Amino acid sequence: MKGLYCKPGDQGDVKFVSQETNVPTNIGDHQVKVQVKSCALSPVDFKLYEDLKLEKEHVPVGREIAGVVLQVGPKVSFFQPDDEVVGILPLEAEQSGLCSVVVTDEYNLVQKPEKVSWFEAAAVIKDGLRAYTALHTLARMAAGQTVLVLDGAGPFGVLAIQLANYHGVKVLATALSPEDQKFLEELRPSVGVQESLLARVIRVWGSKEDLVDSCLEETGGLGVDIIIDSGVRLYEEPEAQRHCPHKHDLLTLLSVGGHWVTTEQHLQLDPPDSHILFLKAASLSFLNDEVWTTSRAKQGRYLHILKDVMDKLCTGTFRPQLEDPVPLYEATVSMEMVQRKQTRKRIAVKL
Repeated sequence: MKGLYCKPGDQGDVKFVSQETNVPTNIGDHQVKVQVKSCALSPVDFKLYEDLKLEKEHVPVGREIAGVVLQVGPKVSFFQPDDEVVGILPLEAEQSGLCSVVVTDEYNLVQKPEKVSWFEAAAVIKDGLRAYTALHTLARMAAGQTVLVLDGAGPFGVLAIQLANYHGVKVLATALSPEDQKFLEELRPSVGVQESLLARVIRVWGSKEDLVDSCLEETGGLGVDIIIDSGVRLYEEPEAQRHCPHKHDLLTLLSVGGHWVTTEQHLQLDPPDSHILFLKAASLSFLNDEVWTTSRAKQGRYLHILKDVMDKLCTGTFRPQLEDPVPLYEATVSMEMVQRKQTRKRIAVKL
């Protein structure tokens, strides 16, 4: 049985290799053997593996999986053979999600609704978790607030917009390209039964609109209650990074009592920046959804979120923007493009 693995090379190069993997013949008391039907291809964060002392010669690729239970351990209580499941393999997993069969703890999986396809389940499970972590766990969103979602057309951004809309939050979103602009504009009339809560799409490609002016205009000068970024410019960086807002811009458009949720792990705030947060009684949180699998402190809440993500996908609250599925034989090429950020997340489906 072959799986896809990656090996860090010199000067930051990454090599993806397909290699044979053995499936354990004996499974643990609380483990489940799953036949994988689909697997999401997301970038591998080697720095995170290094920080958590989980460095390996070959890192497994593809952790967001959906499949059918083949066998359960003697003390498994959540599943039985032939159940359809979806979940996220932990960082310490030895097997690639692109293997035909994987073994994992039952606590990493939830039931997949029958109406949800294998393709959609693997595509949404982790981005849905990120959206919940950002908006519920960190930002504590409430109806009537205003949220700014940067890169609103990305896989994570789309679900964040839809989750915020579901809870009655007014949404502003940025578009990084004409294609993203078109997608978000088409999303607006169909956002929900209420009036469209995707109040404005802000074009940041080609310097079409000023982010700060647009947000302050839309909020009557009060600023936004929640910011969810997709990267931040700390300095005057090359043109390729111009689509990312500067940290001072985000501090400026944050409202009194607002909350900034950042994905920028190297964000550095100088004393004047911290003083702005103090004057606004605002706060800053770092979005790292991997904490759910690296710590079991809130395991019950984690599984509840995964289940709710699948329920919202089943009922149509979540409507992801998905590219065509990738056949297994194209997974290596697709993963190389995803790792280089030449394309967004791709989903490998086993026919």
